[in-house]
Amino acid sequence: MSHPHGPVILCVAITGSVPQKRDNPAVPITVAEQIESTREAFEAGASIAHCHVREDDGTPTSDPERFARLKEGIERACPGMIVQLSTGGRSGAGRERGGMIPLRPDMCSLSVGSNNFPTRVYENPPDLVDWLATEMTAHDVVPEIECFDLSHLWQAHALWRAGRLPTAPGASDPARPPYCQFVLGVRNALPAARHAFDAMLSAHRHLFGADAPWCAAGVGRHQAEVGDWAAAEGGHVRTGLEDNVRLDRERLAPSNAALVRRAAETAARHGRPIATPAEARAILGLRAA
Repeated sequence: MSHPHGPVILCVAITGSVPQKRDNPAVPITVAEQIESTREAFEAGASIAHCHVREDDGTPTSDPERFARLKEGIERACPGMIVQLSTGGRSGAGRERGGMIPLRPDMCSLSVGSNNFPTRVYENPPDLVDWLATEMTAHDVVPEIECFDLSHLWQAHALWRAGRLPTAPGASDPARPPYCQFVLGVRNALPAARHAFDAMLSAHRHLFGADAPWCAAGVGRHQAEVGDWAAAEGGHVRTGLEDNVRLDRERLAPSNAALVRRAAETAARHGRPIATPAEARAILGLRAA
């Protein structure tokens, strides 16, 4: 018997811009390390790889050449996996943040509003958001809208209704709503509190309809808890060493794959199967691999 919510897409955020090997030796830094860590996570059930790149010393960068090598390596090692490249603000400034979009990955992340981060403002001015969205449209790249605040859902809705967000490549239905991810637990932004999650989910259903797919990510110690809420409520789940380097207070996570396996166990507890890459592509309206 199929679950009414259907399969869960597991996204693995493999490295991010912040964690270093001194935080957890399993954090993959070089392109080769990232490809191998992603392959293990793919075999554990992840169908989306959310990717950042680093200099060899661990410094974040937006270098398109590194992104190209990472994308190519993941596509070779993980057939069919959805490659999602980050346009986040820790690794570059202004239009530098979109330098990897012409590589035509399946997806790119897109933050549509500004908010506070632990030690700075995460700036996403409207003109930059519009340029990034235009670039994604030009290169057939589907955005994942990163929502760090309730207002970001309304901003995503306004952009969508205005036709400013790219639709799935070749999609016969331009009305397909954008794929939004609720990010909970970043200090000074949206807290990982159940009432905050419920507010985001309620607003998302109001704006985009009950059938529109969505995802949730919990940062740090909130990762497993937020994943549990998302799996229970019909959403998709993000996990990985970018957001959380630990299994629990006592133990570091030994790999991205270990965190993916834990997310898969959470989905199973709610009676939901893990989406294959082909199922994930169909759910998100992406082109075939």
